[in-house]
Amino acid sequence: MSHKKNSKRQQKIKDILKEYKNKKVQADKAIELLKSFPATKFDQTVELAVKLGIDTKQADQQVRSSLNLPAGTGKKIKVAVVTQGDNAKAAEQAGADRVGAEDLIKDIEKGNIDFDKLLASPDMMREMGKLGRILGPKGLMPNPKDGTVTNDIGTAVQSIKLGQQVSFRAEKDGAIVQFPIGRVSFPEADLMKNLKASIDTLQKLKPSKSKGVYFLSAHITCTMGGSVEVDPNRVMALVA
Repeated sequence: MSHKKNSKRQQKIKDILKEYKNKKVQADKAIELLKSFPATKFDQTVELAVKLGIDTKQADQQVRSSLNLPAGTGKKIKVAVVTQGDNAKAAEQAGADRVGAEDLIKDIEKGNIDFDKLLASPDMMREMGKLGRILGPKGLMPNPKDGTVTNDIGTAVQSIKLGQQVSFRAEKDGAIVQFPIGRVSFPEADLMKNLKASIDTLQKLKPSKSKGVYFLSAHITCTMGGSVEVDPNRVMALVA
């Protein structure tokens, strides 16, 4: 029974997108289209997927970082921090869900991973090495490139707890960067703010060795909905 309902919903989405097939849509119109899709029982995540003109086989053409979305992601995130001393106090004051040093490392080694994000201060990274095989495949290993290894622990915890920070990296196959930029329930203005900030950040991360067209394509999509292509260069004009 649910399958039929789903098919009806998918058909409605197809009907909405019919006239925009193979067309790049203005960013504000694309967001309006996503929000017009038939409702679901949960608040869907809106994602941005960008195909970049980079050669991911080259070490100097990697795109990996994090950004703070001005309007947040709408997601509650459990944060654990491996640190000690004043940084531990700062993490607790900023609202980290778990804070520890050797004790937390040992707990993770036992497979107790009850958090969405793991931060570490630089002084703990030597000890963290042994967790690479456990955390690496889950994408949870702290890394200075995406701001998860930092001495400014308090600020990092706050921005993650607010649901503002998203981390991303270009996939080796296809050079696609994909990450959430909000929820369907967000006002259109907030989704636009987050989209602009995302494209702006990606533009600033363009590797100097990357030649030719950088933004090959960009789509925004929602969990249970269709995909709408936007013109990232027009979004860049809005940012400028």
